[in-house]
Amino acid sequence: MDRKKLLVISIVVSLIAVWFLFDLGQYFTLEQAKTQQLALTDTIHAKPFLSSLAYFVLYIVVTALSLPGAVIMTLLGAALFGFWWSLLLISFASSIGATLAFLFSRYILRDWVQANFGHRLSAINRGIEKDGAFYLFTLRLIPVFPFFIVNLLMGLTPITTRMYYLVSQLGMLAGTAVYINAGTQLGQIDSLSGIVSAPVLVSLALLGIFPLIAKAFMQAINQRRVYAQWKKPACFDQNMVVIGAGAGGLVSAYIAAAVKAKVTLIERHKMGGDCLNTGCVPSKAIIRAAHTMAKISRANEFGIQTGEAKVDFAKVMSRVHEVIGKIEPHDSVERYSKLGVNCVAGEATILSPWEVEVNGERITTRNIIIATGARPLVPSIPGLDEVNYLTSDSIWSLTEQPKRLLVLGGGPIGCELAQSFRRLGSEVTLVEMADQLLIREDCDVAAQVRSSLESDGVTIKTNHKAVKFKVATDEHGQQHQCVLLEAEQGHCVEVEFDAVLLALGRVANVQGFGLEKLGITTSARGTVEVNEYLQTKYPNIFAVGDVAGPFQLTHAAAHQAWYAAVNGLFGQFKKFKADYSVVPAATYTSPEVARVGINEKEAKQQGIDFDIVTYGIDDLDRAITDGEDHGFIKVITPKGKDKILGATIVGHNAGELLAEFTLAMRHGLGLNKILATVHPYPTMSEAAKYTAGAWKQANAPQGLLALVEQYHRWMRKGKKAQAGEQDEMTKATLQLNTVETPPKRRNESALSEK
Repeated sequence: MDRKKLLVISIVVSLIAVWFLFDLGQYFTLEQAKTQQLALTDTIHAKPFLSSLAYFVLYIVVTALSLPGAVIMTLLGAALFGFWWSLLLISFASSIGATLAFLFSRYILRDWVQANFGHRLSAINRGIEKDGAFYLFTLRLIPVFPFFIVNLLMGLTPITTRMYYLVSQLGMLAGTAVYINAGTQLGQIDSLSGIVSAPVLVSLALLGIFPLIAKAFMQAINQRRVYAQWKKPACFDQNMVVIGAGAGGLVSAYIAAAVKAKVTLIERHKMGGDCLNTGCVPSKAIIRAAHTMAKISRANEFGIQTGEAKVDFAKVMSRVHEVIGKIEPHDSVERYSKLGVNCVAGEATILSPWEVEVNGERITTRNIIIATGARPLVPSIPGLDEVNYLTSDSIWSLTEQPKRLLVLGGGPIGCELAQSFRRLGSEVTLVEMADQLLIREDCDVAAQVRSSLESDGVTIKTNHKAVKFKVATDEHGQQHQCVLLEAEQGHCVEVEFDAVLLALGRVANVQGFGLEKLGITTSARGTVEVNEYLQTKYPNIFAVGDVAGPFQLTHAAAHQAWYAAVNGLFGQFKKFKADYSVVPAATYTSPEVARVGINEKEAKQQGIDFDIVTYGIDDLDRAITDGEDHGFIKVITPKGKDKILGATIVGHNAGELLAEFTLAMRHGLGLNKILATVHPYPTMSEAAKYTAGAWKQANAPQGLLALVEQYHRWMRKGKKAQAGEQDEMTKATLQLNTVETPPKRRNESALSEK
């Protein structure tokens, strides 16, 4: 840091130190102001110009140094100088002081911050360059953050000093006027009874409701600004138009129809979206077939002799489509038409915030919900277009089983399908760039899944990435497909395959239906940007599901749909923020992985002081009888408390077992409540109770148990011995924390709950 910056810092620090060292804040209290009011008034009358100048300069200094005296100075200035003159002095002094603080932050910190964190702040910088004046005006008019924080943070952004001063001058004027008005009334109070005077009460009331008025005012300005280029229809054909008939779109339309709103649902492909046609339903159907094959291979373990089991892959895939067909009526046009939804097949285009075109027809609507979903990510790897690649959308068209399947991506989709195809007989190689499968899960969770996949025969290559695909023809004219994999250490390996499945994530569908024309922006992840109410740039246009994020889960899309539909139809009365605090998820490998809330990895990242309680499912009677005695339950709680912050289950039917923890978290029930709940024996659900019992044992009141032990010993003695042991009992109460924790045993949980 250069000498000039050090000098500036030294001056500022010295001035702040003088303020606190000499306790100058004692002179900036309302009591002190009342005491000196008469003398100060006489001085002002005698020397009005010098008094005003001194006050003006002092106000600038206090504001520039972010000292805690500006509010009292505002009230005092109003009492001494009157409304209009103090408004003139304070409005300019506060803006000048704020700008000086802004310049200090910019001079001292901006270069360092931008140099070290510029890549992370690029989106903020672009937003400030585009709409910085409006953001600042909003912060000035609605004081969400203290003004001194705004001064320091805005100094780190690209906004110009000139713009900062002008916007601050204008934005703070209304709030300053309210405070000055209160100050003029407080200056007239001569006794405590004056506090209840009407002018003072009105001024204080204005102070209280000003942020609400300012917020409503800013919302009105923002809406006018956003909708400025569009002409709103005088009346509307529909209350709501929903684009996309996946989980989010179907639930949105259902809710709208249920409350008797007129709603149109537009789908360009198939009703039910990805979940029904290419996602949840077909994947679980093939997983069921794979699990059945695995169970047959274990028949001897249960004393059952079987012949050789063979897979008819064509029939397996035929059943997958039969399952889709069975569930299809639940999401059909016929069903939703009966519910009151106007279902339209076609390509939707949003023409304006209130107009949607489909099949050449224009529909006017008060609200629009975008539920266009996502598609599989296809990376730009050299040679990929030359090979037979599949995605989670196209793999269901297979009728012939690939002998050698290469799977790129070790997330939930990749792991589920890799294990399923291996159990059905394919040779499977699973490639993941990261150092573990299921990268969002804890290491011990991922390790269990990896161990299971490897025991099934899946070849797993973590820390590898595909860099090139090749197709070669041998001397017999046979084509061979292979991929070049590069490891972290730089060495490469070739893997041959007959088909490759791309399971590298999904990309939101945000193009082709008019978002670009409306200027609706997308996030860094490529999803539509929405606020906490799921509103886009336009308050009457919402987005839900995969196209909005942050989750790519069917049930999360349905969860969001409720908020979007209700906020769209009734938002003028009450809006609801989307609540993501308790959203469960499951990966349907064997063993399954199910989680709700945070895991150990996330708790550490967030710096939470937490406890972990773990229960091994290998100790559970029902798991043992079923031959599924593997896996564990891990619960995260705050230190010393039974509140559930998160639960992860690895094991047979983990997704089903998770529901109890999800319910408990949603309704604020702790582990003690689960422990006190009677569970049928023998069931897998008892694992939740035994987990709670393990927590109870780890947090048992050892001192109290020591005292109880002494009591029981005393009760076993005769009367004469009892009298002699009174002193011993007394000593025991003084040593409540000296007994070691008793051993943890599963069958002790019934005692623990008492």
